[in-house]
Amino acid sequence: MSPADTQRRAPSGIRPRELTRRLRVLRGLGVELVPRSLLGRDPAALLAEVAAEVKACRRCPLGKTRKNAVPGEGSPTARLAVVGEGPGAQEDRMGRPFVGDAGKMLDRMLENVLGLSREEVHILNVMKCRPPNNRDPKPPEIDACLGYLERQIDALNPTLIIALGAVAAKTLVGTTEGITRLRGNLFTFRGHALLPTYHPAFLLRSPERKKETLQDLLKAKSILEGEIKP
Repeated sequence: MSPADTQRRAPSGIRPRELTRRLRVLRGLGVELVPRSLLGRDPAALLAEVAAEVKACRRCPLGKTRKNAVPGEGSPTARLAVVGEGPGAQEDRMGRPFVGDAGKMLDRMLENVLGLSREEVHILNVMKCRPPNNRDPKPPEIDACLGYLERQIDALNPTLIIALGAVAAKTLVGTTEGITRLRGNLFTFRGHALLPTYHPAFLLRSPERKKETLQDLLKAKSILEGEIKP
Protein backbone atom coordinates (compact mmCIF):
# COMPACT_ATOMS: atom_id res chain seq x y z
CA MET A 1 0.00 0.00 0.00
CA SER A 2 1.41 3.38 -0.94
CA PRO A 3 2.13 6.09 1.66
CA ALA A 4 -0.60 8.20 0.08
CA ASP A 5 -3.13 5.43 0.60
CA THR A 6 -2.35 5.27 4.31
CA GLN A 7 -3.37 8.89 4.64
CA ARG A 8 -6.82 8.29 3.18
CA ARG A 9 -9.78 6.57 4.71
CA ALA A 10 -11.83 3.96 2.93
CA PRO A 11 -15.40 4.94 2.07
CA SER A 12 -16.60 3.00 5.12
CA GLY A 13 -14.48 5.18 7.43
CA ILE A 14 -11.99 2.39 8.12
CA ARG A 15 -8.37 3.28 7.60
CA PRO A 16 -6.87 1.32 4.66
CA ARG A 17 -4.24 -0.28 6.91
CA GLU A 18 -6.95 -1.58 9.26
CA LEU A 19 -9.03 -2.71 6.27
CA THR A 20 -6.03 -4.66 4.95
CA ARG A 21 -5.58 -6.31 8.35
CA ARG A 22 -9.24 -7.37 8.40
CA LEU A 23 -8.99 -8.74 4.86
CA ARG A 24 -6.00 -10.84 5.91
CA VAL A 25 -7.97 -12.24 8.86
CA LEU A 26 -10.90 -13.17 6.60
CA ARG A 27 -8.61 -14.79 4.01
CA GLY A 28 -6.94 -16.74 6.82
CA LEU A 29 -10.38 -18.12 7.69
CA GLY A 30 -10.84 -19.26 4.12
CA VAL A 31 -13.14 -16.45 3.05
CA GLU A 32 -12.44 -15.50 -0.57
CA LEU A 33 -13.12 -11.84 -1.27
CA VAL A 34 -13.81 -10.49 -4.74
CA PRO A 35 -15.39 -7.25 -5.91
CA ARG A 36 -19.20 -7.47 -5.89
CA SER A 37 -19.27 -6.68 -9.62
CA LEU A 38 -17.37 -9.92 -10.31
CA LEU A 39 -19.51 -12.27 -8.25
CA GLY A 40 -20.90 -15.09 -10.36
CA ARG A 41 -18.86 -14.13 -13.42
CA ASP A 42 -16.56 -16.59 -15.17
CA PRO A 43 -12.88 -15.67 -14.62
CA ALA A 44 -11.99 -16.84 -18.13
CA ALA A 45 -14.61 -14.51 -19.63
CA LEU A 46 -13.40 -11.60 -17.51
CA LEU A 47 -9.80 -12.19 -18.54
CA ALA A 48 -10.78 -12.47 -22.20
CA GLU A 49 -12.65 -9.18 -21.88
CA VAL A 50 -9.56 -7.44 -20.50
CA ALA A 51 -7.35 -9.04 -23.17
CA ALA A 52 -9.58 -7.70 -25.95
CA GLU A 53 -9.39 -4.20 -24.49
CA VAL A 54 -5.60 -4.43 -24.13
CA LYS A 55 -5.19 -5.41 -27.78
CA ALA A 56 -7.22 -2.38 -28.87
CA CYS A 57 -5.66 0.00 -26.32
CA ARG A 58 -4.26 3.39 -27.30
CA ARG A 59 -4.21 4.96 -23.85
CA CYS A 60 -0.53 5.90 -24.19
CA PRO A 61 1.97 6.30 -27.06
CA LEU A 62 3.21 2.71 -26.65
CA GLY A 63 0.05 1.57 -28.40
CA LYS A 64 1.45 3.07 -31.61
CA THR A 65 4.99 1.69 -31.36
CA ARG A 66 4.28 -1.91 -30.30
CA LYS A 67 3.98 -4.85 -32.68
CA ASN A 68 1.66 -6.79 -30.39
CA ALA A 69 0.07 -6.10 -27.04
CA VAL A 70 0.75 -8.79 -24.42
CA PRO A 71 -2.25 -9.20 -22.08
CA GLY A 72 -0.94 -12.31 -20.33
CA GLU A 73 -1.66 -16.03 -20.31
CA GLY A 74 -2.24 -19.03 -18.09
CA SER A 75 -4.92 -20.77 -16.10
CA PRO A 76 -8.01 -18.65 -15.29
CA THR A 77 -8.28 -20.53 -11.99
CA ALA A 78 -4.60 -20.21 -11.02
CA ARG A 79 -3.78 -19.81 -7.34
CA LEU A 80 -0.50 -18.14 -8.29
CA ALA A 81 -0.20 -14.98 -10.39
CA VAL A 82 3.26 -14.00 -11.61
CA VAL A 83 3.69 -10.34 -12.56
CA GLY A 84 6.69 -9.01 -14.47
CA GLU A 85 7.60 -5.58 -15.82
CA GLY A 86 6.59 -5.71 -19.48
CA PRO A 87 7.19 -7.34 -22.85
CA GLY A 88 10.65 -7.58 -24.38
CA ALA A 89 11.46 -7.82 -28.07
CA GLN A 90 10.47 -11.49 -28.44
CA GLU A 91 7.29 -11.01 -26.43
CA ASP A 92 6.40 -8.01 -28.58
CA ARG A 93 6.81 -10.11 -31.72
CA MET A 94 4.80 -13.08 -30.41
CA GLY A 95 2.20 -11.37 -28.23
CA ARG A 96 2.99 -13.70 -25.29
CA PRO A 97 4.69 -13.04 -21.94
CA PHE A 98 8.09 -14.47 -20.96
CA VAL A 99 8.98 -16.38 -24.13
CA GLY A 100 12.70 -15.54 -24.36
CA ASP A 101 15.63 -16.66 -22.20
CA ALA A 102 14.06 -15.02 -19.16
CA GLY A 103 10.91 -17.01 -19.85
CA LYS A 104 12.88 -20.26 -19.89
CA MET A 105 14.42 -19.28 -16.57
CA LEU A 106 10.95 -18.53 -15.18
CA ASP A 107 9.70 -21.94 -16.34
CA ARG A 108 12.57 -23.61 -14.45
CA MET A 109 11.85 -21.55 -11.34
CA LEU A 110 8.21 -22.57 -11.36
CA GLU A 111 8.77 -26.24 -12.15
CA ASN A 112 11.87 -26.98 -10.09
CA VAL A 113 10.88 -25.16 -6.90
CA LEU A 114 7.10 -24.79 -6.91
CA GLY A 115 6.27 -27.91 -8.91
CA LEU A 116 4.08 -25.90 -11.28
CA SER A 117 4.03 -25.58 -15.04
CA ARG A 118 3.39 -22.21 -16.64
CA GLU A 119 -0.01 -23.54 -17.72
CA GLU A 120 -0.96 -23.92 -14.06
CA VAL A 121 -0.18 -20.32 -13.10
CA HIS A 122 -1.14 -17.01 -14.68
CA ILE A 123 1.65 -14.88 -16.11
CA LEU A 124 1.10 -11.14 -16.41
CA ASN A 125 3.01 -7.89 -16.74
CA VAL A 126 2.51 -4.41 -15.38
CA MET A 127 3.00 -3.07 -18.90
CA LYS A 128 1.09 -4.65 -21.76
CA CYS A 129 3.19 -3.02 -24.52
CA ARG A 130 6.94 -2.93 -25.01
CA PRO A 131 8.67 0.41 -24.36
CA PRO A 132 11.10 1.28 -27.19
CA ASN A 133 14.61 -0.14 -26.75
CA ASN A 134 13.47 -1.94 -23.59
CA ARG A 135 13.70 1.25 -21.56
CA ASP A 136 11.95 1.46 -18.19
CA PRO A 137 8.29 2.43 -18.51
CA LYS A 138 7.42 6.02 -17.65
CA PRO A 139 5.02 6.77 -14.77
CA PRO A 140 2.19 7.95 -17.10
CA GLU A 141 2.56 4.72 -19.09
CA ILE A 142 2.32 2.63 -15.93
CA ASP A 143 -0.72 4.62 -14.82
CA ALA A 144 -2.40 4.02 -18.18
CA CYS A 145 -1.83 0.25 -17.94
CA LEU A 146 -2.30 -0.49 -14.25
CA GLY A 147 -6.09 -0.68 -14.40
CA TYR A 148 -5.85 -3.69 -16.70
CA LEU A 149 -3.64 -5.55 -14.24
CA GLU A 150 -5.95 -4.70 -11.35
CA ARG A 151 -8.93 -6.16 -13.21
CA GLN A 152 -6.95 -9.28 -14.10
CA ILE A 153 -5.98 -9.83 -10.46
CA ASP A 154 -9.59 -9.27 -9.37
CA ALA A 155 -10.76 -11.86 -11.90
CA LEU A 156 -8.12 -14.42 -10.90
CA ASN A 157 -8.50 -13.93 -7.14
CA PRO A 158 -5.14 -15.68 -6.54
CA THR A 159 -3.79 -16.95 -3.25
CA LEU A 160 -0.43 -15.34 -4.00
CA ILE A 161 1.13 -12.83 -6.40
CA ILE A 162 4.85 -12.99 -7.13
CA ALA A 163 6.24 -9.69 -8.42
CA LEU A 164 9.33 -10.16 -10.57
CA GLY A 165 11.85 -7.33 -10.54
CA ALA A 166 12.00 -3.71 -9.47
CA VAL A 167 9.33 -2.18 -11.70
CA ALA A 168 6.68 -4.77 -10.85
CA ALA A 169 7.55 -4.81 -7.15
CA LYS A 170 7.61 -1.03 -6.71
CA THR A 171 4.41 -0.58 -8.69
CA LEU A 172 2.43 -3.20 -6.80
CA VAL A 173 3.80 -2.32 -3.36
CA GLY A 174 3.46 1.41 -4.05
CA THR A 175 6.96 2.44 -3.00
CA THR A 176 10.27 3.75 -4.28
CA GLU A 177 12.27 1.16 -2.33
CA GLY A 178 14.59 -1.00 -4.40
CA ILE A 179 14.06 -4.68 -5.13
CA THR A 180 16.94 -5.74 -2.86
CA ARG A 181 15.01 -4.38 0.12
CA LEU A 182 11.59 -5.53 -1.06
CA ARG A 183 12.39 -9.11 -2.07
CA GLY A 184 11.36 -11.86 0.28
CA ASN A 185 8.97 -9.64 2.23
CA LEU A 186 5.20 -10.05 2.20
CA PHE A 187 2.93 -7.20 1.14
CA THR A 188 -0.62 -7.03 -0.20
CA PHE A 189 -2.06 -5.93 -3.53
CA ARG A 190 -5.83 -5.57 -3.79
CA GLY A 191 -6.24 -7.82 -0.76
CA HIS A 192 -3.94 -10.58 -2.04
CA ALA A 193 -0.60 -11.69 -0.63
CA LEU A 194 2.28 -10.21 -2.64
CA LEU A 195 5.86 -11.49 -2.60
CA PRO A 196 8.54 -9.64 -4.62
CA THR A 197 11.67 -11.37 -5.89
CA TYR A 198 14.30 -10.87 -8.55
CA HIS A 199 13.42 -10.88 -12.25
CA PRO A 200 14.62 -13.92 -14.22
CA ALA A 201 16.48 -11.64 -16.66
CA PHE A 202 18.43 -10.20 -13.73
CA LEU A 203 19.30 -13.72 -12.55
CA LEU A 204 20.74 -14.50 -15.98
CA ARG A 205 23.08 -11.53 -15.55
CA SER A 206 23.69 -12.06 -11.82
CA PRO A 207 23.54 -15.79 -11.07
CA GLU A 208 24.93 -15.17 -7.59
CA ARG A 209 21.45 -13.91 -6.64
CA LYS A 210 19.82 -17.28 -7.36
CA LYS A 211 20.24 -18.42 -3.74
CA GLU A 212 18.18 -15.48 -2.47
CA THR A 213 15.57 -16.13 -5.14
CA LEU A 214 15.38 -19.78 -4.09
CA GLN A 215 14.63 -18.65 -0.54
CA ASP A 216 11.84 -16.41 -1.85
CA LEU A 217 10.34 -19.21 -3.94
CA LEU A 218 10.43 -21.65 -1.02
CA LYS A 219 8.52 -19.03 0.97
CA ALA A 220 6.02 -18.78 -1.88
CA LYS A 221 5.63 -22.57 -1.85
CA SER A 222 4.93 -22.53 1.89
CA ILE A 223 2.24 -19.90 1.35
CA LEU A 224 0.60 -21.89 -1.45
CA GLU A 225 0.69 -25.05 0.64
CA GLY A 226 -0.81 -23.25 3.65
CA GLU A 227 2.25 -23.57 5.87
CA ILE A 228 2.59 -19.78 6.05
CA LYS A 229 -0.48 -17.63 6.48
CA PRO A 230 -0.19 -14.43 4.42
